Amino acid sequence: MKLSLTARLLLAGSIALTAFLGITGLILDRSFRDYAQQTLQERLEAETVGLVAAAVLDDDGTLHFPTALPEARYNAIDSGLYAQVVSNDGRQRWQSPSMEELNVSLPHDIAPGQRLFHRLSVGGIDLEAFSLGISFDVNRAVREGFTFSVAENLAAFNDQLTAFRRSLWGGLGSAALILLAVQGIVLHWSLAPLRAVAEDLADIESGRHQLLAGSYPREMRGLTDNLNALLASQREHLDRHRHTLGDLAHSLKTPLAVLRGELEKATPAPELPAVIGEQVRRMSEIVDYQLQRAATSGRLPLSAPLALGAAARKVANSLNKVYADKGVECRIVADDDALFHGEEGDLLEVLGNLLDNAYKWCRGQVILHATDYQGSLQLSVEDDGPGIAAQQVEAVIARGVRGDTSSPGHGIGLAIVQDIARVYAGRLSIEPSPALGGAKITLLLPRT
Repeated sequence: MKLSLTARLLLAGSIALTAFLGITGLILDRSFRDYAQQTLQERLEAETVGLVAAAVLDDDGTLHFPTALPEARYNAIDSGLYAQVVSNDGRQRWQSPSMEELNVSLPHDIAPGQRLFHRLSVGGIDLEAFSLGISFDVNRAVREGFTFSVAENLAAFNDQLTAFRRSLWGGLGSAALILLAVQGIVLHWSLAPLRAVAEDLADIESGRHQLLAGSYPREMRGLTDNLNALLASQREHLDRHRHTLGDLAHSLKTPLAVLRGELEKATPAPELPAVIGEQVRRMSEIVDYQLQRAATSGRLPLSAPLALGAAARKVANSLNKVYADKGVECRIVADDDALFHGEEGDLLEVLGNLLDNAYKWCRGQVILHATDYQGSLQLSVEDDGPGIAAQQVEAVIARGVRGDTSSPGHGIGLAIVQDIARVYAGRLSIEPSPALGGAKITLLLPRT
C-alpha cells in the first residue's frame, strides 16, 4: 500500500516524536530515581549520626539513649523507621521501640568509621538500611566497637517513585498528543500548495483552465513556472500542427486544380507531361516545407543548452562529403558562450539549411561565426557566391511562409529557417558579405 505524502510525514514525525519523548522520559525517570535514592540514603545517614550523638555509654559498658529520640517514629511500633545498635561481639545493645514486632537482622562487626548501605527484605517488607561502625572508650584501658544501623521501609519511596512516573508519563503522553495534533495542522497547512497544484492540474485536465493560475510559495515557483512553460509549449506545438495541416491543405488546392483542369481537357496537350512534372515538384516542395514547419519543436522547458560549435562542425563535415567536387573551405568560429537554448533537431535544421545554401552558391569559401550578442545567440553564415539582390531579400524570406514554390537554391530552406526563428522569437536578415562578397545570412535568437 502506497502512503500519501501527508501520511508518510505524519508517520515519520510520530516515530521520531515517540522515540524522543520515550528517551527523554527514561532519562528523567532514572534521574529522579537516583535523586530520590540519594536523598533517602543521606537521610538515613543523618539519622544514624544523630543516634550516635544521642548515645551515652556508662563506665560499665551500658548504652543509654534519651527518652525523646531525634525522630518520633522510633517510638511508634511499625512506623517504618527502625534503629538498632549491635556490639562487635554480636550482642544487641539497643533497638528502637518501632522494631518490637519486626525481626530484622542488621549488620554488625563493622570497622569504626566504615559506612555501609544495603537493602533487605523482611516479611515481604523492603527496607533500605545504613550501618556505621563506631568505637567508644569504656574506660581508659578498654575501647568497644558498635554498629549503629537505621532502616526505613521503602513503601513511601516506591509510592513517591510511582506517583512521579505516573505524572511524568502522563505529561509526556499528553504532550505527545498535543504535538502530534500541532504537527498534523502544520503539515496540512504546509502541504496546501501541493494540493492547490493538484487541483489546478485537475482543472487543466477538465478544460476549465489552461495554466496553473494559483499563488504559490517561492520554493514552488520554479516548478509551477516550468509546468506552465511546458503546457504552453505543448499547446503551441498543437496549434502549429493544426495550422500546418490547414496551410498544407490550402496550398495543395492550386496544383491539384491545375492537374484536374489539364486532365479534363478533351485533347491532352503536348505539354501535359511537363505540366504534371512541374505541379508534382511544386506539391513535393509544399509538403516538405509544411512538414518541416510542423516538426519545429521550439524552445522546450527544462532542456539543456547546446554548444553550437560542435553541431556546426558535424553539419559541415557532412556537407564536405556532399560537395567534395567543389573543395569548399569552411571556417567555423564559435565562441564558448555561443549556446543554443532549444531542441537539437531545430538547431541542426537551421545549420543544415544555412550551410547547404552557402555551399551550393559559393565559389569555394564559407564562414560560419557564432557568438553571444547582448544576451542573444548571433549566428551568421557568409559565402563568396553571387549573393542575393536587395530587392529579392524580402521575397526570398517570405516565400516559404505563403507556401509557394521557390527559386532553385533559395526560398524553401531560408523559409524554414525563418519559421524556426519566429518560433524562437528570433530574427533573420540577409545582406552582402563584407568579407567574402557573397551573401551574409544572420540569425539572432534570444535566450529566453
